[in-house]
Amino acid sequence: MRLALTAGGTGGHILPAMAVLDALRTRNGVLTEVCFFGPDDRGEREMVESRGVAFIPVPAAGVRGRGPLRLAGSLVRLARGVVVAFKRLRAFRPDAVFSTGGYASFPASVAARVLRRPLVVYLPDVTPGWAVRAEQRLATRIATTTEAGLAHLPQRKTIVTGYPVRKLFFETSREQARGMLGLAAHDPVLLIAGATQGARAINQAIFASAAPLCTAAIVYHVTGTADLAAARAVRDALPAGLRERYHVDPYREDLPLLMLGADLGVFRAGASVLGEVPAAGLPAVLVPGRYAGGHQRDNARWLEQGGAAEVVEEDALTGLADRLLALLGDAGRLAAMRESARAMARPGAADAIAGLITEVARQ
Repeated sequence: MRLALTAGGTGGHILPAMAVLDALRTRNGVLTEVCFFGPDDRGEREMVESRGVAFIPVPAAGVRGRGPLRLAGSLVRLARGVVVAFKRLRAFRPDAVFSTGGYASFPASVAARVLRRPLVVYLPDVTPGWAVRAEQRLATRIATTTEAGLAHLPQRKTIVTGYPVRKLFFETSREQARGMLGLAAHDPVLLIAGATQGARAINQAIFASAAPLCTAAIVYHVTGTADLAAARAVRDALPAGLRERYHVDPYREDLPLLMLGADLGVFRAGASVLGEVPAAGLPAVLVPGRYAGGHQRDNARWLEQGGAAEVVEEDALTGLADRLLALLGDAGRLAAMRESARAMARPGAADAIAGLITEVARQ
């Protein structure tokens, strides 16, 4: 099978595409060639090519929140992207196209329909953005993370699969992860990771309360690059006994291990939390972003309703530290949240979507 991948530029869209690719690669003889089709100005290329996937540039542009002039420019760029995707998909001749949404996926998805190539669309969030709302009309089959997503999608061709995550989440125990990180069994661990590029509002709230948080727990703070210098300054200003308990990094390759080993996490509510928080069995405090149509609030509320998370709105971040300290001091509450998170996990999500892609490719 020759497979074309296309996805938006955030980790919440790229990571499930890579997890499904891994699942397909375990099926001997199924996958013969794979290419990724998307814009070359959003950072996807490095991640995609590091997984041994050829990257085919296709122009794309967002349309949400654009003024009239910018909207016109975006529509022109999208139209150009459809033309480019059509030519390059026709040359590649895929047996199936797999889209995980985001505006970057739209040109290749339209081209797939024009070329009559089977298209599988995956909705990673609880509610679809404009790209998935458009692509659902083009799709052969649709997969979605949650049952709540069915309210927004054509049920006759949609299945609920869960969010595909890296196998590491299910192959490594909490005890193994803590051992690999050099953590003692009794050490409380707080993980803060706003998003791929960090989250300034969350970072500022943590900086203001670093001392009491580091007194209560070993803190791992993934800041993004923009706030790294500020985080290091905060760490350097801490008393010597606390300084070594505050670990700051712009990015962590071992984030899954940190999620598995932590007692509590603080995150934005992008699509990846829907899979990774349950897979890690990690109690979470979620601060949904207000951008991209507000879909993060729906993601956060879904995990909150399942008992795995508590939600703090961005305009209430002055109370974030108090909420974290209260949770870190309540072992019973954390244990209940951990069990709720684990109950929401779907270990077979990547395999289910891989099966869907294989099925449509054979039709």
